[in-house]
Amino acid sequence: MPRFIRAKFLLPMSEALGREHRIQDGYALWDGDALLEVGPYTEEVGARIVREHGPDLEVVGPTTLTRGVSDADALVRHEGVLMPGFVKAHGHDHEPPIIGLVKDVALTGWLDGVVNPFTGFMKREQSRLEDLLGRTPQSVSYLKARVDDLYYGITTSMVHHCNHSKYFADDLVAAAETAGTRMIVAVGGQDRHYADDLLDTVEGALERLDGYRERHGHKTRVTIIPGPDQLFSNGPEMMSALKGWARDNGTLLHFHSSEEKQTTAWFRETYGKTPIAYAHGLGILDSRTVVAHQVHSTEEDLKILAETGTRIVHNPLANTILGSGMPPVVDMLERGIKVAISTDGSGSADNQNILAAARLASQYQKARYSRADYLPAQQALEMITIEPAQILGLPTGTLEVGRPADLVVVATDTPNMTPTRITNVVENLVWASDGSEVRVVIGGGEVLRQGSTFHTLDVERILADVSTLSAEFDAHRVDAPQLRGTGANA
Repeated sequence: MPRFIRAKFLLPMSEALGREHRIQDGYALWDGDALLEVGPYTEEVGARIVREHGPDLEVVGPTTLTRGVSDADALVRHEGVLMPGFVKAHGHDHEPPIIGLVKDVALTGWLDGVVNPFTGFMKREQSRLEDLLGRTPQSVSYLKARVDDLYYGITTSMVHHCNHSKYFADDLVAAAETAGTRMIVAVGGQDRHYADDLLDTVEGALERLDGYRERHGHKTRVTIIPGPDQLFSNGPEMMSALKGWARDNGTLLHFHSSEEKQTTAWFRETYGKTPIAYAHGLGILDSRTVVAHQVHSTEEDLKILAETGTRIVHNPLANTILGSGMPPVVDMLERGIKVAISTDGSGSADNQNILAAARLASQYQKARYSRADYLPAQQALEMITIEPAQILGLPTGTLEVGRPADLVVVATDTPNMTPTRITNVVENLVWASDGSEVRVVIGGGEVLRQGSTFHTLDVERILADVSTLSAEFDAHRVDAPQLRGTGANA
């Protein structure tokens, strides 16, 4: 069934047209998950589309879907910008219920204080919580993460599925399939310097990956890859084996690196080298390796990253909230290192507002270097659309004929976005939006959200379940023993 959408502005983010190409009054036409047409709308275009597709055409309006049209007047225009769905290259879907529960602490204190206790709590209390909620507690967290992504226009994500969550990737895949979003699942693992009940053997980690790939490897919108937590918590044999699995199966390898000072310093004291130099020595860095954070980089690190083609995902919201610091993004880009901007998990970032992440990334680099021309709005927008899609090896992040129909409409008629014109539409998306302006979300050709209506998710129940789960964990924390051991704590 062909579907049509039209908006006041169109940003294809296309290599063919030029990434900066802006269209006044644009449209997209697709069938299934493939875009058939993308371009400027005219009366002639409208008449042709009605003539060729009218009886079968479904028009995506602001709040309704109209099936079968006989007149071009039915091809309604959204007061907003039509563009590719946002691509989140790093996040954690187990975090929505723990927003705000531990704040004003550094990364390792936050991991010990809430993240690992929460995922462990869900695992240990699985049966009781499932009776209470009517579904697994993990699925509650993962479905809420899907709500958050659709709220902010994220149609594609790579989820770093670490700690106790690594045992529940089936629930994560089910949540993505229910929501209709595209997902890469980076299955975590640890074999040292971590909570005892989470430690893996190399054989066990590979068997877990094989099992997930056997169950989900045939799915077109889900990809399973190895996602060891970080170099601190995975020894050389584990890292080499997981990179070997990735090469054998043609996937990415994804892990955290150099996120906070103490663990980064531990590497230098223990190995006489930085985490990146250590990883390079293992032979695991190349263009199919995606590293999250890389906040603390030496000159040697930057040279290695550039020479090996390793990709970086920058998470400014979490890096600032946790006091981790901010990476030298401009230096990385000038050396040819591919960098995406992402949100990290909602527990550390407090939300999944990826436009806010792009804005903060740009603001910080401008201030750090005292250069107002660094990371302009266009480049920041590319770093949450076409750049992360290319880093992840996915055909999304752009609107071109034959590409997937993953797209969003962001309203431009709200007070904060007025006035928006063709000359400032990109700048207003990055500098003026508050993230709540996303009005329509389409993933895989399906309409997932229109305004406050989520077509694939029971938002009312999901929000109620998350509140219940969060309250249960908060009560559990009162008498729970303190956890330590997820980083190089002072």
